Amino acid sequence: MLNLNIDGFPNLALPPAPGRVFLVGAGPGDPDLLTVRASRLIRSATVLAHDFLVPDEILNLAPHHARRIFVGKKGGGFCSPQREIESLLIAEARAGNDVVRLKGGDPFIFGRGGEEAAALAAAGIPFEVVPGVTAALAAATATLTPLTQRGVASSVVFLTGHEDPAKPETSIAWEDYGRLGATLCIYMGMKNLETILRRLQAGGLSAETPAAVIQNASTPAQRRLVSTTGRLALEAEHAGFGAPAIVVIGEAVRTAEHLAQLAAAARDEALALT
Repeated sequence: MLNLNIDGFPNLALPPAPGRVFLVGAGPGDPDLLTVRASRLIRSATVLAHDFLVPDEILNLAPHHARRIFVGKKGGGFCSPQREIESLLIAEARAGNDVVRLKGGDPFIFGRGGEEAAALAAAGIPFEVVPGVTAALAAATATLTPLTQRGVASSVVFLTGHEDPAKPETSIAWEDYGRLGATLCIYMGMKNLETILRRLQAGGLSAETPAAVIQNASTPAQRRLVSTTGRLALEAEHAGFGAPAIVVIGEAVRTAEHLAQLAAAARDEALALT
C-alpha cells in the first residue's frame, strides 16, 4: 500500500541536492601562506578530507562540527588509494555535504587534483579548484633562491621524482633536463635522488652545478643543505634529509648564497644604527 500525504499523493523520498567539492591547496605548511579563499572555505566546511602534510594549525581552522576524514598520502607510508578518495568525495557530495578536499601545496601541481576533478565532473558533482602556494615556490622564497633571474636563469622546471609505481619505467628523460640550463625543482625526489642526479650528469649537467635540498619549507622544522650535483645525494643521506623536501638545482642556488650574505650584512648594519 502506498503511503499517501494529506493531498492524496504518494510520499516520495527525494534524494538530497548534491553538495559541492572544493579542491583546495593548503600551501606548504605555514598557515600564513593560505589564500583568503582557502581560509574561508576551511572555516565553513561540513566535511574536511585532508592529506598527511596539512598541519594541525590549518585543520583547526575548521568548525568543531566539521567531520575530518584523513585520506593520508605520505611517501613510504600509509596511502589511501586514489580511486577510494574519489569515491569518497562523490559519496559525500551526493549526501548533500559541502566537502573541502585539502591538499598540501597546490592541487594541480603533483597533487592529483586533475584526476579528482575529472572524477567529479564525470559524476556530475559541482566542484571548484582553489590554488595554493606550491612547495617549490615556498622553498625558494624561504631560502632567498630566485628561481629565475636575468643573466642567471631564464626558465624553471617542476619535476617529480616519484611517478606512478604501476608504470613499467619512468617517463622523465632526465638526461634531456641535464642539458636544459634551467633551474630544476624536483618534488618527491629524495628516495631516488642518487639515480636522478646521476642521470642529469649523464645528460651533460656538470657535477659542480650548485644544488640544494630544502626540507619542511616554510615551517619551523625547515632546514637546508647546499652542495653540488655530484655530492648532494651522499651528503643529504649522511645529514638525514628526507621527505617532504624540494631539491633545487642550478645557478639560482649560488645566487641564494650571495643574497643571504647581503641580507645578513643589511641586518647587521640596521642593528648597529639602533
